[in-house]
Amino acid sequence: MKFLKAIAVLAAGLATGIGASPLKAQDKLTVRLDFSPWGVQAAMHLAKHRGWFREANLDVDIQDGRGSGNTIQLVNAGQVDVGQVQVGLVGAARNQGATIRSIATFQRKTDLCILVDRDSPVSTVADLRGKTVVVFAASPWAPFIDLYLKSGGLTRNEVKVDFVDPAALWGTYTAKRADGLMSTVGSAIPVAEAARPSKCLLASDAGITFPSYGLVATEATIASKADALKRLIKAQQRAWEHLRTAPDDGVTAMIAERPDARLNPDVLRAQIKLTIDYFDTPASKGKAIGWQAKEDWEAALKSMEAAGVVKPGWNVDDYYTNALVE
Repeated sequence: MKFLKAIAVLAAGLATGIGASPLKAQDKLTVRLDFSPWGVQAAMHLAKHRGWFREANLDVDIQDGRGSGNTIQLVNAGQVDVGQVQVGLVGAARNQGATIRSIATFQRKTDLCILVDRDSPVSTVADLRGKTVVVFAASPWAPFIDLYLKSGGLTRNEVKVDFVDPAALWGTYTAKRADGLMSTVGSAIPVAEAARPSKCLLASDAGITFPSYGLVATEATIASKADALKRLIKAQQRAWEHLRTAPDDGVTAMIAERPDARLNPDVLRAQIKLTIDYFDTPASKGKAIGWQAKEDWEAALKSMEAAGVVKPGWNVDDYYTNALVE
């Protein structure tokens, strides 16, 4: 009897222990990217491929996007949890009533640029006089065009700006039906290399500040899924830190995760390296990957106000948060 009683006590103790430490289900997050796969997404695919999301107890559904603007709309509508986008677009979105914030910015340095032929004498805004540049209507460049041209004493009377469908953008430029293409350094330079080797005129040289790629979420999601979002960002920090010295691992991961995308490893490698080149600003240097400087956001919002993207009287704290970055 004593033996049976002891067994019963032991069984009860084990049952109590098991009940106190249940296996925790993975937290699910949907992450919508900006476009189909390219180098800026390397950390997301690497974390998935290496199982780093799983180690963080996350089940991450990574989705292709149809532009940063479209992804922001889906995030704001609650159809996805997180968007990996050009976070400078948060300004325009909040101006139109959205409740999103940037929760981590990896590319903190402005990378908006105008591609021109590498051997072209064009090197300043003023040199664009009489030239044609091509852009698509939903591009982050669109609201800054007049501000950019003004810095060189130009208007659209002196520079022809052609708005085309995104699908026709590269064909127009590579066929040399335009002198310049408005894009970003990391996405554009490696793609142009084979068809039309190019250099960049940077928007920042004209005094425009625009934070580039990072993660955005609604205020409601930030409040309800803060712990999961912290783990997502931490996994991204781990991936980007790894890619600093091993960009080829990002290439391998992207091709493995997206075998049907017909990705060019040379283009991916160059895009990853250029993405990392634009991580740091003077105000954010030495800080954790993804951390955002108030000074950078204030400069960006001043540029947005000058371009008519946001109204005067903005509060910088409405546009970003570092609460999830460790």
